[in-house]
Amino acid sequence: QVQLVESGGGLVQAGGSLRLSCAASGSIFSINSMGWYRQAPGKQRELVAAISSGGSGHYADSVKGRFTISRDNAKNTVYLQMNSLKPEDTAVYYCNAEVYRGGSAFSTYWGQGTQVTVSS
Repeated sequence: QVQLVESGGGLVQAGGSLRLSCAASGSIFSINSMGWYRQAPGKQRELVAAISSGGSGHYADSVKGRFTISRDNAKNTVYLQMNSLKPEDTAVYYCNAEVYRGGSAFSTYWGQGTQVTVSS
């Protein structure tokens, strides 16, 4: 089995910063893409940022220039540095990973989520 454990969420004032971490563990041969999603109350889960195994990042328009995604392949860990936070960034943030455990296909795994609250 594979587990993704997130950390780093919390309460911050508008304009502040937070850094989220997500570590994958378990039966892992390799990890393809890793990403961060968020879900605000009453809204659908949306992609915030994703990063390939080679380090290429992709961002939602709403966070470009403020958030930075990175990963440490040796630690199977993905990070999300969030700067200039806004109240509309308030949500539960989830990480996911495409994991190869052997066989013929990758499987997608999700973390349990971490709450980010930005006060105005």
